[in-house]
Amino acid sequence: MKTQTLTLEQQRDIMKQRRFIAMPLAGTLVWAAIGFASPFFNEAIQTWMLYLGTGAIFYIGSGLSYLTGERFFSKDRQNTEFDTLFFIGMAMALLVFAIALPVAAIDHTTLPLSIGILTGLMWMPLSWAIQHWVGYFHTVARTLGILIAWYVFPEARIEAISAVIVAVYLISLVALEVRYRAINRTTLKVSRASANAGVSMSARSTTSPIPQ
Repeated sequence: MKTQTLTLEQQRDIMKQRRFIAMPLAGTLVWAAIGFASPFFNEAIQTWMLYLGTGAIFYIGSGLSYLTGERFFSKDRQNTEFDTLFFIGMAMALLVFAIALPVAAIDHTTLPLSIGILTGLMWMPLSWAIQHWVGYFHTVARTLGILIAWYVFPEARIEAISAVIVAVYLISLVALEVRYRAINRTTLKVSRASANAGVSMSARSTTSPIPQ
């Protein structure tokens, strides 16, 4: 559904009311699977796990969106200019793979570092769009954590980086759900206040004396 007749602030309000947990849930599941499975496979399979796993996050998240109530491809979903901004940010992050892939061809151990950081950059515009700190936290904490893990655990980089990403995802999921429930409570209070005001006005009109 298009929102061409709405102002940017109205579109932002629509964006803020979304739950935003389907994609992080998918990311958590994928990176947890990569981290747990990595010790049992050789480097070639680990590389394919990273490529295929991170590439599948969008599709898994799209499926989960019908369980979380977000319903990405529903005809009733209102798409906003902020959705467009988010997808542009996603495209920018993915284009940086043009640098990461040649570097990984030289040193394959950089792959979890580059993929882990690049796929976390798209959280930044989300934070700006919904005016909440969670996206900024996610990108910064994820980037610093991955960098530290890459240096500190040279023999288990995929496992360590996966653990960092899953931890950041879990914190972000909690923050997003708390934010969503707070918005729902506020919306419910406003709706009740409006309903009570309407009932009060109706009662006054029915009890007011009829002029003779």
